Amino acid sequence: MAEDPVNVNEYQELARQALPKMYYDFYAGGAEDQYTLKENVEAFRRIMFRPRVLIDVSKISLSTTILGYNVSAPIMIAPTSMHKLAHPEGEVATARAAAACNVIMIVSYSSMCTVEEVASSCDAIRFFQIYVYKRRDITAQLVRRAERSGYKAIVLTVDVPRLGKREADIKNKMIQPQLKNFEGLLPTQVVSDEGSNFKAYADLTLDASLSWKDIGWLRSITKLPILIKGVLTHEDAIKAVEAGAAGIVVSNHGARQLDHTPATISVLEEVVHAVKGKVPVFVDGGVRRGTDIFKALALGAQAVLIGRPVVYGLAAKGETGVRRVTEMLKDELELTMALSGCPTIKDITRGHVITDRERLQSSL
Repeated sequence: MAEDPVNVNEYQELARQALPKMYYDFYAGGAEDQYTLKENVEAFRRIMFRPRVLIDVSKISLSTTILGYNVSAPIMIAPTSMHKLAHPEGEVATARAAAACNVIMIVSYSSMCTVEEVASSCDAIRFFQIYVYKRRDITAQLVRRAERSGYKAIVLTVDVPRLGKREADIKNKMIQPQLKNFEGLLPTQVVSDEGSNFKAYADLTLDASLSWKDIGWLRSITKLPILIKGVLTHEDAIKAVEAGAAGIVVSNHGARQLDHTPATISVLEEVVHAVKGKVPVFVDGGVRRGTDIFKALALGAQAVLIGRPVVYGLAAKGETGVRRVTEMLKDELELTMALSGCPTIKDITRGHVITDRERLQSSL
């Protein structure tokens, strides 16, 4: 592709060309038959707009707040693993791009740069994503390090009691690299006869007994607000609020865990209605256009998380690629708002979109 990309999707092909097949498959792949991986994207396409006209859109503002922090747009960089496999500067490059765009980066526990290295790379609002480990002292230590380094929230991923079956990683014999955040805390070598050692590593370290009562333990060791990531039902949304979550991320783990879970955008409203405005709701999975962001906001999300497109931008063009991906999405969202008659984020309402289910019901 000789020309510069004109949309986020084109960065995926550049990343495929730039990366070794093993690493590209690691980032791009989903669980088992990858039904949910495709559905995350396709479900957005089944939502249509109901634009309003003759509204003054000479000035458009994308700015909003997330947990009280002012940001340039309702976009966060999702926690994705091991950015140095995509680019030598790794998460530091991603963090600098996020800072330049004034959006929040959620740094993954499996960052190949340390908590402290990312924090010192630039001045910006950032959150830190964690799991709860069998050894709770490891989780506690990571949380304390994030707090000392100025991270503003903890994002607890709750949908990995066991690792999903990611067949491309098994075929490619993808091996978990040693992560600097865990030096001296976790084993550096985990042997497996399954090709990839990711499952064996997860089985050894992650706590499959984690339950709702453990949220209280996590709250007891930090003053930071806790977002719970991995909720797909109204039942769990209610439990998250009761457990003291400061926010919920509607997520199916980028379709990398349980295949044939619903697309996140299709269950977003269920979660939004369940929490009744008590906490903010965010959503990730399948966002590839500014139009997707608008649709998510119309269905009740306060912001979206962007995962794979950020990694593709990083692989293709480093920090500049991450900035371009983010700015493309912001530019497309601004255009969508103008064409829909919404000068500000607060002007985006449920009435601006219609779902496929609503269209079907109206035709009966």
